[in-house]
Amino acid sequence: MPSNYNARSRARERNSVLSRPEFMSLNHQPLRGGGGGGGGPGPSESRGSARRPGQNKHQTSQQSEEPTDSGSKDRRESSKMMPEEDCMQLNPSFKGIAMNSLLAIDICLSKRMGVCAYTSSSWGGCRSMVALLALTGHGITWIIGTIVCLTRSNTLAGQEVLVNLLLALILDVMTVAGVQRLVKRKGPWEMTPGFLDCVAMDFYSFPAAHASRAAMVSKFLLSHLVLAVPLRILLVLWAFLVGMSRVLLGRHHLTDMVCGFALGMLHFSLMESVWLSSSTCQTLISISTFSWSPFS
Repeated sequence: MPSNYNARSRARERNSVLSRPEFMSLNHQPLRGGGGGGGGPGPSESRGSARRPGQNKHQTSQQSEEPTDSGSKDRRESSKMMPEEDCMQLNPSFKGIAMNSLLAIDICLSKRMGVCAYTSSSWGGCRSMVALLALTGHGITWIIGTIVCLTRSNTLAGQEVLVNLLLALILDVMTVAGVQRLVKRKGPWEMTPGFLDCVAMDFYSFPAAHASRAAMVSKFLLSHLVLAVPLRILLVLWAFLVGMSRVLLGRHHLTDMVCGFALGMLHFSLMESVWLSSSTCQTLISISTFSWSPFS
């Protein structure tokens, strides 16, 4: 009896061990019955236990897919809520690409043309001459010169032209300084503004103050002075060279110079539309000097 009992217990243990999923590959024959009345699992239970790892993998894959689906939904919702400005930055239009390309070309050309920016530049020996040429178009220079000529003028027509020119110069300085403060574009080369630039509030690059003033003054003088043809040509050439001198000195970009010329022409047109008469100019002169007696 004890020997039969020991044999049955060994067979029951063997069947229970071989029915485990990790030992299924060692058991070539399908399990039959319960293994001599023991508590070993049947074929259906063994197949079910063999399928469990696959089912677990499927469940884990479904759980891992759920957060990705929720993440894609969140991205779709965020893209719908994204403002149009951000969409334009991510997908720029043809106009934006063209503007950026033109600005890049402008910066590259302006840096190459700044041959007198420093004394160590390629044209550094001509820097003093170019700076002197730029000084002839400075706002402080023209305002002081106009006031000196106004004090020495003794004709009504001359005083009328000089007073209107002085107002045009003040308008040009104030307008250019205001636009520069709004735009705050820096020049192609990092430079500290000089003393006269600080007095004229010429701190930034856009628009070019010297170009604006040269265009306005040259147009003003051509319209109100009788000059010979060579002098008229020299006056136009002077205005162009003054604008270019600031580019050569590395103070302005090419587009700053072009916009400065356009702004100067606009100032001239504005002063022509609000031209002050001789009597009004005499009143302003008497108020400003407190001793000026108008002509009878």
